[in-house]
Amino acid sequence: MKTVLTFCCALTLSTLAGAADLRVYTYDSFVSEWGPGPQLEQAFEQHCGCDLEFVAVEDGVSILNRLRIEGEGNKADVILGIDDGLMEETRATGLIRPHGVDTSGLRPELDWSDNSFLPFDYGYFAFVYDSTRVEEPVTSLQALIASDASVIYQDPRTSTPGQGLMMWVKAVYGDKAADAWQQLAGHTVTVTKGWWEAYSLFLEGDADYVLSYSTSPAYHVVAEQKTRYRAAEFSEGHVAQIELAAVTRTSRNPELAQSFLAFLISPEAQQIIPVTNWMLPVIHGVQLPQVFGDLIRPTRIGFTPQQMAAERRDWIREWRSASTR
Repeated sequence: MKTVLTFCCALTLSTLAGAADLRVYTYDSFVSEWGPGPQLEQAFEQHCGCDLEFVAVEDGVSILNRLRIEGEGNKADVILGIDDGLMEETRATGLIRPHGVDTSGLRPELDWSDNSFLPFDYGYFAFVYDSTRVEEPVTSLQALIASDASVIYQDPRTSTPGQGLMMWVKAVYGDKAADAWQQLAGHTVTVTKGWWEAYSLFLEGDADYVLSYSTSPAYHVVAEQKTRYRAAEFSEGHVAQIELAAVTRTSRNPELAQSFLAFLISPEAQQIIPVTNWMLPVIHGVQLPQVFGDLIRPTRIGFTPQQMAAERRDWIREWRSASTR
């Protein structure tokens, strides 16, 4: 309740101050016609009397790359789509300010206390397959890498799912990760810049498995009434992703930016996000379609944001070297 009150108060202040533009850097699938962007934009603009503009790039890593390139000259008030694996590197740019949003209503399992980055959804990376094509899915990451099944995944330099796979391989293989990448390269169809390109190719039948999310099958059931697409549950566990929003230090209207972040974790927005971005809500009390209860429930493995920030460059070099041999 406190979060909702904070959100309403912030909106009142921004409305009294007059209409203002708010520019949000995010990723392309977020603003697609079936993504959450259009509905969130309409709902927020009704509250604030402002003009919300989304500026999209390929994926979450690309948001960080754009922020770095533009530096102090960036035009974003908010970045939306950086994940916890990129949090510390984004903080290190010096371009993020404290968000000022109350987070006491977030789900306890997130264990969130950071005052600069705000979760708006979360999920688990998973390999999705078509059950009409793959009759006996693999049950571990090691089995997938050792198989001859065709795979599509995303580049860890530009994509948060690709980065998630990099963490996943490192968590499972440790010092043997380079060998695993080299083995996977033998049956990888392609490595794409972002999630949408990879998933589109998969849906066209170009691979047996695609790197996506444990929640991806819910979309096909709810939107298409198709139960053929499923996520393989791996015995080693799965790497989680917490997607984040943050206010830039260079924002032209930080109060309005803060109110947008508060809106993202309000019941109104959280009701929209899971069934458009196909991830899990960050607050309790959100009514979800029944299929969400049927999804796999992975065991979480991986690394802390601090570990990821310290090791990311070395792991990318390892991936590049091994996957191109």
